[in-house]
Amino acid sequence: MTLQFHKYEGLGNDFVVIDAPHDHALKSERVRALCDRHFGVGADGVLLVVPPSSAGARARMVVQNADGTRPEMCGNGIRCVALHLARLDGAGAISYAIDTDAGPLACEVEREGDAGWVRVGMGQGQLLGEHRVDFDQRVVAFTRVSMGNPHAISFDEPLDPAHADRLGPAVSAAFAEGSNVELAHQTGDAAFDLVVWERGVGRTLACGTGAAATAVAAAVSGRAKYGIPMAITLPGGPLEITVSEGALEVSMRGPARRVFSGQTSA
Repeated sequence: MTLQFHKYEGLGNDFVVIDAPHDHALKSERVRALCDRHFGVGADGVLLVVPPSSAGARARMVVQNADGTRPEMCGNGIRCVALHLARLDGAGAISYAIDTDAGPLACEVEREGDAGWVRVGMGQGQLLGEHRVDFDQRVVAFTRVSMGNPHAISFDEPLDPAHADRLGPAVSAAFAEGSNVELAHQTGDAAFDLVVWERGVGRTLACGTGAAATAVAAAVSGRAKYGIPMAITLPGGPLEITVSEGALEVSMRGPARRVFSGQTSA
């Protein structure tokens, strides 16, 4: 069966975006075939854009990781979906509510052609407590934060990609639902470098919810101030994240871009 698709990326975190008539996830083997970088389109995941499930929303985003699993949210993905909707609507500047498995989220799009900037109200960060893991004959401490999906953040580990590739799966395996794993290094009063290992995907160039969770952990621990935009720099580029005091409401601003459109039988 031929499938129409669009390839989008947000800071190098890339997705196959598909307009679909209903909220039915693709079979895992179809997702793996689409995301295969040698024999398929190549992507970190698939984003289905389906009719909305709440009043006032423009559409619903359904996320599937490269292994076919369905996470609750994707920060870079929702920016890509918001830009895609703006393209479909022929809008240069527009606001949407987009339904997700983590609830409806507000998006503000500034588009020029196939690229744009999107600000997303990511909702409230939820503190899930501390976690310690025995790794390489030592104990590594993590702060757990949910942004609709689970994250474990450490500010004390090296950002070496090979280290993240080993530590990420070890931390994720401690939880029944798995976890995204963030290794952060503070570079300024409101600036952090970040490497992310994503459950169901592996290490990626960027992770919007991971950047948001890291900003929440930074603010709560006193490493950064509430209400001040933080620059969270991932391998694919920077995101601007602001965390409110008290409610831990998170705002994210970052880029998105359509790379190409096509059709495939993969």
